[in-house]
Amino acid sequence: MKRTMLLALLGVTLAACAGSLFKNKAAPPTMYMLSATRKMPAADAGGGQAPGNVAADVAVLRPRVRAGLDTDRIAALYPDRRMDYFADVRWSGPLDEVLQDLAVQEFHVDLKVSNVSADASVFASAYWLEIEVMAFQAEYTAAGGPPTVHVHFQARLGNSGDRHVLARFEPDVREAAADNRMSAIVDAYNRAADQALSDIAAGVAATLKVN
Repeated sequence: MKRTMLLALLGVTLAACAGSLFKNKAAPPTMYMLSATRKMPAADAGGGQAPGNVAADVAVLRPRVRAGLDTDRIAALYPDRRMDYFADVRWSGPLDEVLQDLAVQEFHVDLKVSNVSADASVFASAYWLEIEVMAFQAEYTAAGGPPTVHVHFQARLGNSGDRHVLARFEPDVREAAADNRMSAIVDAYNRAADQALSDIAAGVAATLKVN
């Protein structure tokens, strides 16, 4: 009887210890999304494309991201060139996926190019767009104050038939955060990424009008 009670007590003790070891009291990180903020171009009266739209199939390839930025964490760069990440916050997914989704959004609402898709349908699309992420961080200066978000992309537009590169684009955008709150910093990220992708979109539309 005593042996049975001892084993039962030992089991309760071990269960309590295991619960304390694996119980995570830390709050989950706050997740931030980026979204296109520009308006959808109006369609013509007959329900067709908006004026100036280009009828073309474009596949947006998964962006290539520099080491240190290939994560879902939100990067900060300090005056001594030290790269770090903001605590307890994340993007809504890995940065390559977030920017691919944002680029497709941008094409639909601002680019004036129809039939834009992610790279799953690259072989069915007439053209492809490849983006390399050179910079995507909030940069602090020695003077202090809120950071400036730096977004720098290198993009290539190509023909799927022969893989020929038709055009290259290199938007380099900086947007100052209103203050040092995370919401203001993410807003600066959104404005900078939105502008950079809009510049790429305008370049693609102009290129496909003459090709």
